[in-house]
Amino acid sequence: MKSQQTNRRIALEGWVWLSPAAHSTDAASVTDSHNRKSFDWLLPLRKQIDRVQVRDAGLAHRLCKVIPAQCPFERDVKVFGKTLFHIPPMCKLNPLYDEVVALRFRALCYLADECGEDISCYC
Repeated sequence: MKSQQTNRRIALEGWVWLSPAAHSTDAASVTDSHNRKSFDWLLPLRKQIDRVQVRDAGLAHRLCKVIPAQCPFERDVKVFGKTLFHIPPMCKLNPLYDEVVALRFRALCYLADECGEDISCYC
């Protein structure tokens, strides 16, 4: 009877940081090209939205009504009760999505924390 030996291979993954001196010239040019960021045309608008401070209950209510809690474009297309296909949420394609959602969150927090209102109607 032969005894079977099993070889166990363990792969360890991790991030390794190499100093710039350790890079070859080819690798350095590749990393430099990846580190260059293109000009963000929407940066002024992003900053302006981030600077909006919600300090008025009327403004907070308007923001919560105007900015939807869920993506309004996400749909299941059904025919005779059977789902043909699903349209995924397209809000992530909006370049200002994160800033607008953060603004809505600040408005909800203002209404709940500062005004003591029930915000369940906006959720």
